[in-house]
Amino acid sequence: MQSLQGVGVSSGIAIGRAFVYRPEMPVATFREVDDPEGEIERLRGALRVAKEQLGAIRRRAAEEVGEETAAIFDAHAMFLDDPEFVGQIESMIRTQAVAADYSVQETVRAYAAIFAEMEDEYMRARGTDIIDVGRRLLLILAGREESSLAELSSPVIVVAHDLTPSDTARMNKKMVMGFATEVGGKTSHTAIMARILGIPAAISLGPLLEGVTSGDTLILDGKNGTLVLDASDAALEEYRERQGEHQRRRREFLKSAQEEAVTVDGQGFEVAANIGDVESARTAVEAGANGVGLLRTEFLYLNRAAMPGEEEQYLAYSAIGEAMGDRPVVIRTLDIGGDKQLPYLEIGEEDNPFLGWRAIRYCLDRPDVFRTQLRAILRAGARHDFRVMFPMIATLDELRRAREVLDEAKDELRTAGIEFDSDMSVGIMIEIPAAALAADVLAREVDFFSIGTNDLIQYTMACDRGNERVGYLYDPLHPTVLRLVREVIAAGHRHGKHVGMCGEMAGDPEAIPLLVGMKLDLLSMNASSIPEAKAIIRALDSREAGTLVDAAMECTTADEVRKLAARLGVR
Repeated sequence: MQSLQGVGVSSGIAIGRAFVYRPEMPVATFREVDDPEGEIERLRGALRVAKEQLGAIRRRAAEEVGEETAAIFDAHAMFLDDPEFVGQIESMIRTQAVAADYSVQETVRAYAAIFAEMEDEYMRARGTDIIDVGRRLLLILAGREESSLAELSSPVIVVAHDLTPSDTARMNKKMVMGFATEVGGKTSHTAIMARILGIPAAISLGPLLEGVTSGDTLILDGKNGTLVLDASDAALEEYRERQGEHQRRRREFLKSAQEEAVTVDGQGFEVAANIGDVESARTAVEAGANGVGLLRTEFLYLNRAAMPGEEEQYLAYSAIGEAMGDRPVVIRTLDIGGDKQLPYLEIGEEDNPFLGWRAIRYCLDRPDVFRTQLRAILRAGARHDFRVMFPMIATLDELRRAREVLDEAKDELRTAGIEFDSDMSVGIMIEIPAAALAADVLAREVDFFSIGTNDLIQYTMACDRGNERVGYLYDPLHPTVLRLVREVIAAGHRHGKHVGMCGEMAGDPEAIPLLVGMKLDLLSMNASSIPEAKAIIRALDSREAGTLVDAAMECTTADEVRKLAARLGVR
């Protein structure tokens, strides 16, 4: 029996046959041509077919996992329309008189090598995207069908070096019991898809493909990141028992998903959803969400070649409000930049985009863009319980400037005689250590806080959350992170302000008892995590959880904190 240890990114246990996936990557050999212009026409035909294929894949992905996740294929389509990328391919065909497939191959390799050397994790991930696009073009030019996971006919655990967005979008999800990959990070596309679909997944398992053959029996533990090969009968029996227990608990969680999250000593907590479109709003309601703690508005901007207008935004927000009924919805204003780049906004390349011109910084420099969005939110808020939230706030001056633009938007609507919510609650994301340390000051001028732990942790620990080499530092249970979170909650409460959390930490079963003990008001997470989070809260005594927090503050490592949390029955 052999056990491989990687990173668990989606909990659950899968036991079944392996399907080793080695996607075909056609190899083009150097070939001179007599008619370069004819090759360019052949290339342009392949580009048209590739766009049609991507359109079909995108529509399927939108139906299965929502518009926000499907928008990743817009980035692929942009490569096909990128004059620099396509221009280099055509230039090579003309100047060297080579075949279109060879030119595509060499151009893609050059681009991928450039992306691979970049320090920023998001930009490195673009290398995977362009390889995916290149593979599609090469297959079309070769007249071959794309090999995919769509034809799976029996339940399997997919084993691969990595999975591209196209791979996961086209797979027959009813037949995939789990993912196991050699590489990847917690924020990789594979990890995100696994969590959305509720499929157990372990990534970053290291050299794997040579030791696994399709048909081998595997055990995959998606919580602990373990893959067991050649399991003994005793191990199979043990994991089957654990699998049965996990499935039983999930059924129980779903049965009580619509019940309130109230601790055994009577303390109530709001459990909300992070969403990105109207479909995910409906999913949140089904999962038992008390509301939306984070509406990511970027879905309106990512899926297009030009800026959305006020009316389009108003209708989109209103549709989400209708789906949520009388439940409150926190709408985050445009959080673009960093890992979300839009060509038509001309943000430009930066050495470190996560610390650059992004989110509120961009909006304050482009008040025309900002006001348009705020007007749409205010109008939609006239008929729905909406709250507006500014991301990436670092200073009180930024907050005040953002509120000034909000007041300008209100004045414009008032002058035009357009109905809007004049008393809409205003909050900020606490995701920069400077804001966390100044929470006492900021709390005086907002109605609520929402702690964005994804960025707060990486900025506090100085680690890129997508970088496997420093992944050990990205830990929500590190005492330093816990102390910062507790102080933000306490600062908000000292001023009578509501404090929520919308980072992944809010849905982490190990962190929930600590957040309850800190008296966090609202925990917002992926909809799939809501039923379990509510069940955990209902099983807790908030007084015991408070004692746990006091003890955790004395810990020096995350492992010590986890041992404490285990005393409350958290596994």
